[in-house]
Amino acid sequence: MVVIRWRRGGDPLAPWWRYNGARSSHSWLRNPEAIIRALVFDFDGLILDSETAEHQAWREIYLEHGAELELDRWLGYLGDQGDEFDPCDQLERQLGELVDRESIEHRRRHRTTAILKNRSILPGVVEYIRRAKERHMLLGVASSSARSWVEEHLERLSLHGHFDVIQCGGDVERGKPAPDLYRAICNALGVAPEETIAIEDSPGGIEAAKAAGLYCVSVPNALTRRLSMDAADRVLLSLASTSLDDVVERARQSHRREVNRRGA
Repeated sequence: MVVIRWRRGGDPLAPWWRYNGARSSHSWLRNPEAIIRALVFDFDGLILDSETAEHQAWREIYLEHGAELELDRWLGYLGDQGDEFDPCDQLERQLGELVDRESIEHRRRHRTTAILKNRSILPGVVEYIRRAKERHMLLGVASSSARSWVEEHLERLSLHGHFDVIQCGGDVERGKPAPDLYRAICNALGVAPEETIAIEDSPGGIEAAKAAGLYCVSVPNALTRRLSMDAADRVLLSLASTSLDDVVERARQSHRREVNRRGA
């Protein structure tokens, strides 16, 4: 049975074609001019520059113990969210002795929070949210971090109420780079993957979005720009450098090319 949902706040002649709650694999050929209906942001390093803050906090902790946190090791962790890197384990290996993990974790949280108090939303994020609302697009956050962390900072930045759905690492069985988070958020928003744009800052996030079937734009931060973003559909220096309208049009063009490829 075909179920038609009308685009919320938009043109009533632009239906969402859905088959028993799931997108048909043949719908690409039915709708070669697909409307981009949703925009999904990563959080850490994309909305807020928390990744460099956390790295700075850990680096200071290492220095306090007479050790050094190697940047390559940290970048390896950012490059693959499946990596089981534990900064305390690494510190103990370097020191050759056990450390007070509870004290270190308290210090890490306190220092990271202090650094972030002086940091605001990254450039272009607010403009993308505003323009997405003008285009009647749905908005989501897909983060591997804990919900408490994400929601705390979204509230502090006065962004929480702008998002229709927030999905975090604890909401799915597998975090990034598995596609679970993006599949879950598309289901929650009621959109198909090909109707959705993901914005990510790291290879693990890009891999997750692409595996779920989304068009993915990468906006690497000061740390992740050292990593390869080749798997992304597009790489931007900053969201402030390119309009959302341009990103949406490029996503539509990519969709049309894929439809033509499948129909060839």
